[in-house]
Amino acid sequence: MNIGQVLASRATLQGEKVGFIHNEVQLTFAEMNARANSFAQYLLENGLQAGDKIALLCKNNEHVVAAFFGAAKLGIITVVLNYRLQGAELQYIVEHSDAKLLVHDEVFQEVVRQLPITGISTSELQGIYSETASEPIHVTHYHEPILMMYTSGTTGKPKGAMLSHYNLQAASIGLSHTIDWWEQDRFLMVAPFFHIGGFAPLITNVHVGATMILMEDFHPVEAWKAIQEHQITTMMTVPAMLAFMLKTYPMVKSDISSIRNISCGASVVPTPLILGFRQLGIPIQQVYGITEFTGAVSFWKESQNKEKFTSMGKPVMQASVHIVDVETKEPVAQGTVGEIVLSGPQVFVGYYKNEESYQQTVRNGEMYTGDAGYIDEDGFLYVVDRLKDMIISGGENIYSAELEAVLAEHPAVAEVAVVGVPNEQWGEVPRAYIVVKEGEHVTEAEIIAFNKERLASYKSIKEVVFLEQLPRNAVGKILKTHLTVANPV
Repeated sequence: MNIGQVLASRATLQGEKVGFIHNEVQLTFAEMNARANSFAQYLLENGLQAGDKIALLCKNNEHVVAAFFGAAKLGIITVVLNYRLQGAELQYIVEHSDAKLLVHDEVFQEVVRQLPITGISTSELQGIYSETASEPIHVTHYHEPILMMYTSGTTGKPKGAMLSHYNLQAASIGLSHTIDWWEQDRFLMVAPFFHIGGFAPLITNVHVGATMILMEDFHPVEAWKAIQEHQITTMMTVPAMLAFMLKTYPMVKSDISSIRNISCGASVVPTPLILGFRQLGIPIQQVYGITEFTGAVSFWKESQNKEKFTSMGKPVMQASVHIVDVETKEPVAQGTVGEIVLSGPQVFVGYYKNEESYQQTVRNGEMYTGDAGYIDEDGFLYVVDRLKDMIISGGENIYSAELEAVLAEHPAVAEVAVVGVPNEQWGEVPRAYIVVKEGEHVTEAEIIAFNKERLASYKSIKEVVFLEQLPRNAVGKILKTHLTVANPV
């Protein structure tokens, strides 16, 4: 089995259908498959072979699609680089991954010159594309890695998670058989391809035959305009994107009648966003996803239970989720918080050059997520917190996510993150970092009082630091490791 053949099959089935739109460029599935075959021929001519690696430093454009599928047809592994990283960070990944060729957008030419790797720009790729390139023939095993995505590295160096042909196909089936994902869809590809939440939909859209509108950079106003212009039916987002879109909609007031739903992940979607989009008539589908699980673990959608929007819903097709005791790893009773453990064909096949970490994460085919959560009586999964974010104060477990959810309800709070800080008496105490809404004012005492009114006293916030913004990584996740050194304002 070869994931590259998914594009070839789609080209056979619907070769004349436009599958990819990027600004003025429109490509049918047949045209994209020809480009992929051309790129595969280029790789062969340059001495690359199965098991070698290429790296991509590109925004969401058609060249990413051609390069990935072309390489995959030969069993050549693609390493997708986060273009928001600094030069030193990119250098680490390029060197660690052993990539032999870097495909990059022209805009990244300067940083590429500093990297120890042969590069070819996407503008140069235009010259290799041919409509007559033959279909490569390469036998691959379905468990062979074909995609490497480096984890965000919020603690220590990023790890290269290896995803196989089978992982990607299973993820596509999981997505398209859990939420409504149709051949007639027009999908706004705005989540970056370097994030699994952007890449898994690429595979799925080719799998089902949906049309993709590729957007290189997210801007809320442009997103609303694209929705109207291209009659977008669905898209994948992160909460920060939804927040900007909700805020700007009254100014744009685009025709949104085509939108059937919007999926959102990377972190918990705040209730006000779900309800705000519900008022616009747009259902939000909340997804719990992990790179090492090839993306989606579970989905909450309104048709499951309209009011359980604080849950992460139910596992995607073919996935299994259960909860174990953090210490003993034994199953816990229903409704009890423990570590979330996953199994299914989406479990990744390794960390590149880091077998020890892989063995710690995957045991007997089951993936230990490091996330704390529970499953309720109706089978809905609730993600409480990262285990490493759990605060132990006076022997009591305090989940920062619970405190964040409460504080986010304060009318003056725009954003909040809670971390544990050392304390001689209690071991750790919770500290809140808060961004105040524009035009609002609130004091530390008011925040603490608000917290105490709603949660047990041992969970009370002990300190509040006000910031102009929270530190985030490239996909919008808050970098809690950076908070304790953030400058108060």
